[in-house]
Amino acid sequence: MSVEAGLQRYETVNGLIKKQLEKKSRVTVKDVNGQRYIGCALDAGKTVEIHGTPGNDTACYLNGGKIIIHGNGQDAVGNTMNGGEIIIHGHSGDALGYGMRDGAIYVRDNVACRGGIHMKEFERMKPVIVIGRSAGSFLGEYMAGGTIVLLGLGMERGEKLFGTHCASGMHGGRIFVRGAYPKENLSPNIQAAPLTAADKKELAGYVKKYCRYFGADYGEIMAAPFKKLVPATARPYANLYTPN
Repeated sequence: MSVEAGLQRYETVNGLIKKQLEKKSRVTVKDVNGQRYIGCALDAGKTVEIHGTPGNDTACYLNGGKIIIHGNGQDAVGNTMNGGEIIIHGHSGDALGYGMRDGAIYVRDNVACRGGIHMKEFERMKPVIVIGRSAGSFLGEYMAGGTIVLLGLGMERGEKLFGTHCASGMHGGRIFVRGAYPKENLSPNIQAAPLTAADKKELAGYVKKYCRYFGADYGEIMAAPFKKLVPATARPYANLYTPN
């Protein structure tokens, strides 16, 4: 049995989802039209499959569960998620993975502005965002940890891999970029480095999953060169403070 969202308010839809999850581990939600908070704080072992366009804060505070979106996501998908997995068969809006602390988000196509803002990691908690095509401005802003992978698949002539101010204020983590990237859009505190053997192994795992979810060609993706963007300093704004 599935939940028909239609034009019902988000409170009603989320209540119906909660009731279904009390009976079984997987729920399908159809005809979604911008209802917010779907999958909020979903626990491990639970899956919500969404058909349509869910609203802001889908899968916020995700707690180990799995969200599959057959369509586009709006803003703040995966907001402050603690773990689990989000798979988006389309695009995503602004602030994807805001403050995410663990888990993984796979986006088939584009991500708008401020993807991965305030991402962080701690010990074995290492969040990852994999983006199939391109990203808007401020990708990885204030990033303190975790991994972003930007594949640049299917880009049109003149389209840039990421927008302006990429990694502004970034002081931890890494961004793997495939192929040519607009160096003029990188923040001045960021440097490019070649991938280590450990980086290549990590990246391969993410790309294999992306290919499995979206039917992409692993060999074709990995045939292009990758670079790793990392902060040159852990204190990108140190020069703004008056010395004692």
